[in-house]
Amino acid sequence: MLKLVATAVLMCMPAFAAQAQAIGTGRPITLIVNVPPGGSSDALARLTANALGAKLNQSVIVENVTGAGGLVGAQKFLRAAPDGSTLLFINQSLVILPHLHKKSAYSPTNDVEPIGVVAKVPMVLSVSNPSGIKDLPSFIARMKAYPGKVNFGSGGPGTTAHFAEALFLKQAGVRAQMIQYRGSGPALSDLMAGTIDAVIDQTVTMLPMHAGKRVAAIAVSGSERNAQASDIPTFAEGGLPQFDLAIWNGVVAPKGTPKAVLEKLQSSLAEATAEPAFQAKLQDMGAQGTKASEQGAAHFRQLIAQDAERVESLAKDGVFAAE
Repeated sequence: MLKLVATAVLMCMPAFAAQAQAIGTGRPITLIVNVPPGGSSDALARLTANALGAKLNQSVIVENVTGAGGLVGAQKFLRAAPDGSTLLFINQSLVILPHLHKKSAYSPTNDVEPIGVVAKVPMVLSVSNPSGIKDLPSFIARMKAYPGKVNFGSGGPGTTAHFAEALFLKQAGVRAQMIQYRGSGPALSDLMAGTIDAVIDQTVTMLPMHAGKRVAAIAVSGSERNAQASDIPTFAEGGLPQFDLAIWNGVVAPKGTPKAVLEKLQSSLAEATAEPAFQAKLQDMGAQGTKASEQGAAHFRQLIAQDAERVESLAKDGVFAAE
């Protein structure tokens, strides 16, 4: 009897090994991106895929899976085998999506395995040139003087811009009209035309517009001014230090991925993103790399939990309308 059991265990071992060793087999790894090709998140994902693949000596293929504001891509990832063969490149939409789609809810803190943060992208508050607004204090003063009259535009409900603007208004203690567009392009066009007053979006998007004087950037998130636009004061300099939001971009694996696979992915990603060439490319894109203390799963898990709490608070205020 014992011999039969031992034989059965030995027969099963290759299957277990195959599941635990999707990393290092030479088989391609799929990196799901839940946004269309061409945007800043997609560009960061492709940069990450190339760097991670080089470290693993394994192809990492980006697959754009879009629909329902990013939910379709997230759901495909959540259904994937937990063996390291399918990963997700994601930003704060990880914590926002469950509040937009209650029937397809998942837990951003319990249903994924953080691999690491790849980059952080500061947020920039920009106003239209016709608005005449020159700095953050005068902008907040105007909103206090005319509650609900100033308007913000974003690329749609649940986008990182929508999240940033809602968080800004709450922390500043002011009200404004929120206008949701179908994509950031139309919102930015209306900002340049003076149809709307303000937009908060990523440096990757806003700095070129500020440099071209098509909009006026009056505040940037972060502990210090952005190296690519040192003329833009920080939110702290403008009197709102609590607005410290940066859009993080990172990689997660499915829940249940073996510890050995997670550790290999975490160390490889940390090494890949620490390369000077990778850091230089991030800077060219207007993004910021991670410090040594910000690499790995523990820091990423902390960021996810922090923003999950922020989004939960905004959801209770009715900011995110669930379907």
